Amino acid sequence: MPDAAGFDEFYASGRQRLLGFVYLLTNDLADAQDVVQEAYMKAWQHWATVDRYDDPDAWLRTVAYRIAVSRWRRVRNRTRAYLRHGPDDPVPEPSVTSVAVVQALRRLPDEQRITIAMHYLLGMPVADVARETGVAVGTVKARLHRGRAALAPLLSLDPTEPADV
Repeated sequence: MPDAAGFDEFYASGRQRLLGFVYLLTNDLADAQDVVQEAYMKAWQHWATVDRYDDPDAWLRTVAYRIAVSRWRRVRNRTRAYLRHGPDDPVPEPSVTSVAVVQALRRLPDEQRITIAMHYLLGMPVADVARETGVAVGTVKARLHRGRAALAPLLSLDPTEPADV
């Protein structure tokens, strides 16, 4: 078990200095706080070893610096990829029908909504829905039937139309 009191003292005595150091590197307070938090987390995970170092603060600064550099590289690579590939295609607005279906589905009980989504939106066979939800095939069919019946008036559909099960 790591020496919690020793770590607490290490943290309390150095956190502001480390935050100032990382802030100078990143020029972003929120990012600096995240880096410092991650560095101290790594220090805690390795505290039994770090505590024995001649200069644990130097180890922590190195870890924080490497975390910050890693974040810069991710941002740089993401930016390069964006410039190389361009922006994503715009996502079209949902249709009035899609919005109506989602609103209607939200009014169903969870079991019916999940069953309908798995069967109709994901295209899963009834047997697979039954296996994944942990209920009998007959229960899935009943939920589909009840769900369709509940959706019909919400979507102004004819509930007598045959539906595939």
